[in-house]
Amino acid sequence: MLRLRIYIDTSVIGGCFDEEFKQYSVQLFNEFASREKILVVSDLVLLELEGASKEVKNLLKKVPEDIIEYVFLNEESIALAKAYIREGALTERNLLDARHIAIATVERVDVLVSWNFKHIVNINRIRLINSVNLKLGYPMLEIRSPGEVLYEG
Repeated sequence: MLRLRIYIDTSVIGGCFDEEFKQYSVQLFNEFASREKILVVSDLVLLELEGASKEVKNLLKKVPEDIIEYVFLNEESIALAKAYIREGALTERNLLDARHIAIATVERVDVLVSWNFKHIVNINRIRLINSVNLKLGYPMLEIRSPGEVLYEG
């Protein structure tokens, strides 16, 4: 069975505890827990979760360990994040977002999922990000909100 490799940022985890985003975030985590999709988590997400509540931290524990793929910020993704900023896809103030996107690109995930509509799930930014990716020899990156990657039924 071909499973989507989905990189999530912290907004998806937090979305499980926010009334506005809860339905789709929880459903996505249920699909991870039932082994329908592979959860790709970066060291940046784990670092961001360090200050979170125990309830938030425990969410990842509901996903089987063998369905979680851990990825890391490295020199290649740092350079790519800088390229996004240099090319105007994101600003220096959005360095963390640029790094999430760069890690997902370098790791060639199937899709990056986020609730950050201002800096990540935004058609103009997605186009700029993918123009940088193509210019530098990376594949285009699918960037979606949680509701867009759920299985029907």
